Amino acid sequence: MSRQVTGTQAPRRETPAPLQETLELQLSEVEMLQSMFPGDGELTLEDANAVNRVKRYLESCCEVATPSRIEFAVVLSVAERPVKIVLHVCLPHQYPNVAPELFARSAALDRLQQRQLNEDLISFVNTCERGELCISLAIQWIQDNCQYYIGNVKPALEMTQKSPEIRETFYRMWIYSHHIYRHELRKKILDLAKKLGLTGFCLTGKPGVICIEGVKQDCEEFWHTIRYPNWKHISCKHTETIPEVSSIEECRVFKTFEELIFEAHGDYGLRNDYHMDLGQFLEYLKEHKSEHVFHILFGIEGRSHS
Repeated sequence: MSRQVTGTQAPRRETPAPLQETLELQLSEVEMLQSMFPGDGELTLEDANAVNRVKRYLESCCEVATPSRIEFAVVLSVAERPVKIVLHVCLPHQYPNVAPELFARSAALDRLQQRQLNEDLISFVNTCERGELCISLAIQWIQDNCQYYIGNVKPALEMTQKSPEIRETFYRMWIYSHHIYRHELRKKILDLAKKLGLTGFCLTGKPGVICIEGVKQDCEEFWHTIRYPNWKHISCKHTETIPEVSSIEECRVFKTFEELIFEAHGDYGLRNDYHMDLGQFLEYLKEHKSEHVFHILFGIEGRSHS
């Protein structure tokens, strides 16, 4: 199975370009992609107002607050097969002078195929010349190479069986949300964590906190999946990484993935605008040797119930 991922590493700029310059380039690329994918649902902005904020920032001569990053998803159809691949894109402010954040996913790919596809996609993007727009190149690479990943699980499995020891990166993500209430969202979180073999918890109510741990690629897939298409008040506050471990299980702090519902206080009206008891949450973190994250999540030092 061959994949086109090689190339010559281009020289990088020694000094970063002004933010105005990179944002102007990003706008031009988004407009180009919108013309390439004009169909309903083909290209979807995570925040529909993100592009307008960037335009206002540029029109004001950069005197307003720095806009949030542009994030979008492009649905790619594979001509040879009835397969769709969704490419999620996040543009750092200094892109194209730094690499974009990309993640491709498809129902036609199993976890092993999807992991290999994304690793090779990142390798390809890293060969692209910095300073040049490369999202359309990444799209073309997926369309040219996806055939090598679909329906080829057996060779990959045989390769792993020949390896005497598989070493993977253990990852733990601490995700903060303004609130987590909706039943369908809570079910999606629980089902996705179970599907990906992740452990951790989901603290429901206000604030909402999610912790996931497991193989790095699976954690990243979870993060990309729950963020799209429009969960706006959510951010990854902290990550913990242990590279090249021989046993993912030995690194876990949490043995299952569970939903946490602590005693709450506040208004139990129609908006269910109530706060979780953070004292109980701190005790839970201490039981799992994770109390150091309390300050990272909330910006205050944790105090136990006396």
